[in-house]
Amino acid sequence: MLEVRNISKSFYRKEALNDVSMKVNKGEIFGLLGPNGAGKTTLIRIINRIIEPDEGSIRFDGDIMTANDLTRIGYLPEERGLYRNMTVESQAMFLGRLRGFSKRDVQTKIDYWFDRFEINDWRKKRIEELSKGMAQKVQFICTVLHEPKLLILDEPFSGFDPINVELIKQELIEMRAAGKTVILSSHNMKSVEEICDRVALIHESRKVTEGSISELQMERKSGLYAVRFRGNMIAFVNALWTGFEVVDKDILGDDRFVVRVKMRGDNSFEDLLKVLIGQVQIEAAWEVLPSMQDVFIDIVQPVDSAE
Repeated sequence: MLEVRNISKSFYRKEALNDVSMKVNKGEIFGLLGPNGAGKTTLIRIINRIIEPDEGSIRFDGDIMTANDLTRIGYLPEERGLYRNMTVESQAMFLGRLRGFSKRDVQTKIDYWFDRFEINDWRKKRIEELSKGMAQKVQFICTVLHEPKLLILDEPFSGFDPINVELIKQELIEMRAAGKTVILSSHNMKSVEEICDRVALIHESRKVTEGSISELQMERKSGLYAVRFRGNMIAFVNALWTGFEVVDKDILGDDRFVVRVKMRGDNSFEDLLKVLIGQVQIEAAWEVLPSMQDVFIDIVQPVDSAE
């Protein structure tokens, strides 16, 4: 759906992007990750043709991107941009009409989205009367009114309470199921981990990795396993003997625990289960993969320490 080829950009000799390339597939949610100042927003603005790159090109749906392609893109910037004195309905109508839709068509879309997001009671309220989260809902609706093929969201969860974060996440998942493509720039690693298919990490103006969530997690797994069981903790430890190392434990109750174990030597997950069966009552056991927060830190810190 979108291919970024060798994009570089500097501002007054300060490098913002250095030879960044990445591909976003049709019908996926793609996470654009990186610390503050890494270059994510600069790249998003280049994709939206707000600024021009010094070098490189963007291909949209197979062809070199042109201004006409912007009609098929929805963009929610990190800096919110609603007109404070307009009513919620007037704001949505204005932005829908700017997209070239008739008043009747925009009204139909407004009715659908206001009902879906349960904000019909806000129609006549001015933007300045809304809380930050309510204004966020309105701006999200304005971003998707024209049913874009590609949706670009810069920190979309900022200012939302957990309930509304879930609401937006579910909308994005449904859009993906309908064949839409989403680029999501976010510091909310938990949300990225839950809904993104693939991610690219930008650090200090360069892309340092790109891949699926599972690929990045598997590359950095540390041979850690967790066992939830009911029984005696001493019996659990004695059963492990020298083949496994207890890393830490959580006490769930008088006789229930979750213990994280690391393998020693050539021992496998199956070996772990064999020594425990009959000694404690195993409720669940699984391989512990690093979170996207752990992956993010693991990738960024070596770059920092090398400097």
